[in-house]
Amino acid sequence: MQFKDIPGNDKIKQHLLQTVTGQRISHAQLFLGPEGSANLALAWAYVKFVNCTNKKIDDSCNSCPSCIKISKLIHPDLHFTFPTISPHKQSKELLGEWKEALLENPYLSVYSWLQYIKAENKQGNITAEESRDIIRRLGLKSFEAEYKMQLMWMPEYLGNEGNMLLKLLEEPPEKTLIILIANDSEKMLPTILSRLQMIKINRFSDDEVKQFLTAKYNVEKNRAATIAKLAEGNLNEAIFHIDEDEQDLLEQFKKWMNLCLGKSAKDLVDWIDEAGGMGRENLKNFLRYGLHMMREAFMKRHQINELLRVDNTEAEFVTKFSLFIHEQNLESINQELTSSIGYIERNANPKIILMNLSLFLKRSLIKLEPMV
Repeated sequence: MQFKDIPGNDKIKQHLLQTVTGQRISHAQLFLGPEGSANLALAWAYVKFVNCTNKKIDDSCNSCPSCIKISKLIHPDLHFTFPTISPHKQSKELLGEWKEALLENPYLSVYSWLQYIKAENKQGNITAEESRDIIRRLGLKSFEAEYKMQLMWMPEYLGNEGNMLLKLLEEPPEKTLIILIANDSEKMLPTILSRLQMIKINRFSDDEVKQFLTAKYNVEKNRAATIAKLAEGNLNEAIFHIDEDEQDLLEQFKKWMNLCLGKSAKDLVDWIDEAGGMGRENLKNFLRYGLHMMREAFMKRHQINELLRVDNTEAEFVTKFSLFIHEQNLESINQELTSSIGYIERNANPKIILMNLSLFLKRSLIKLEPMV
């Protein structure tokens, strides 16, 4: 991973480069960005540049021994911490799976990671044993790099036991670089947060997602543009969408809304029984698509056409559906959809979720005449 491989984020890249060339490297940093942003990828590219022995002006050389080893995630001075599941208490027990997942997708979400290691209904955790291991290994001399590198991904999963890291964060051994990579600073321990230099990383723009998909995955331009609209700056979601058919999503959503507006309880129950078996990730993606269509219908109702993010087929449906989405119900519907996505991520029964959501929509979708 090099800076040039990461879409956008030019100002942040320049800042990171200057901290190294100006010898102003902070020993404890927080790369804070929303899910699917470049925070993990930037941390990887940064530690690579820090230890590159033949630095270019704007990137690592990608060919010195240090760069090669960090690219392959096999450098002896590069350490990773990430959420694990029982019975695994330390990251090193799942390091092989982590390397495979990261090399495949450096923009992955914690849900994608837990699915990758088949966590099922288990919750991720960064244990006290892991914290003690971090202190131990960073107290050792480096093998060959100028800096020892510790990357902790998703410190939100660090419990109160993480306070044992406070002294390490305040006074780390010489030439030690600790980077925490998070999505939500409010879920982090305040004692740890106060000891980090924060770098805020934004979502990707639609153009950045589109260009990444066409260059990296050879996605056709029009399809890449459609995926970018759905992903809304989340590159992990965009990658997932590559194998999805947005037309199928539209037809499925249209069918669901018609059933919610209709009177046949049996047909709705039959649909829920079928849709509940589509898989948790697919179902989560489908509900996200529903959030997207609710927003578009509201925009269409108010004739804010310049902000519409739909193709021609979707536009026809959105025009008709906009009669049912308005100020009286949009907020509550969005909250219910968002909550349902969260329940699915926590392994709630998908058929029960869809039933409750469908009954709520039956009550909430009220037709109002277009605004004049």
